[in-house]
Amino acid sequence: MPALESYRRELDYSYAPGVFPSMEAMKKRPELVRRLLVSTKGKDSEGVKKLVALANERHIRVEEADKALSRISGKENCFAAAVFEKRPAKMELGNHIVLHHISDAGNLGTILRAALGFGYLDIAIIRPATDVYDPKVIRASMGAIFSLRVHEYDDFEAYRKEFPGHFAYPFMLDGSRMLDEAAENKQSPCALIFGNEGAGLPPEFASLGQPVRIPHSDDIDSLNLSVAAAIGMYTFGRK
Repeated sequence: MPALESYRRELDYSYAPGVFPSMEAMKKRPELVRRLLVSTKGKDSEGVKKLVALANERHIRVEEADKALSRISGKENCFAAAVFEKRPAKMELGNHIVLHHISDAGNLGTILRAALGFGYLDIAIIRPATDVYDPKVIRASMGAIFSLRVHEYDDFEAYRKEFPGHFAYPFMLDGSRMLDEAAENKQSPCALIFGNEGAGLPPEFASLGQPVRIPHSDDIDSLNLSVAAAIGMYTFGRK
């Protein structure tokens, strides 16, 4: 087997660091998993034993790789990581989450996990953006990415060309309709659109579909992106 490299975007594989993300990879997308790396420090733990048993059942190669795990995760207590093949998914026609120029790996992973929890399985990422296959994203998502259809687009126009029938709900600080009202009168299929952590969405999104605002007190200027996305997904989902 070829030696494993430190992760970079150009590689055709990535890592799911952690016992739970590795388990999700092997349960949900076993055809993508090339190897399972385990730590000698954690090989007797119940979680790692279950991982190894599942890998053997799926005929996935298991390797003890303490140094590689430390390099991949940046931590000394990472007991396992699945090495998986990158394979972009084709989005389907259900309701979408669109993430425009998102730049923080932790935010992206958290949003992916929340999306799965609230039943949004199709995620569009508009470049430039943080790499969805970055191990930090995979770990923050707790493996949710392996249950989602995530696709990256070079620009928003490319996404709209593929899905022109999705009604757009851009979330903006000066959105013209409050969240509850917009969700109460939502159109389907819809695309909930969230912008960059610092800049938000460009002004031209205000003329697209129905801009939405999440009300909050004047004691803060805005909500954290992953918090806003979770609130938006929950509210639109329950309505």
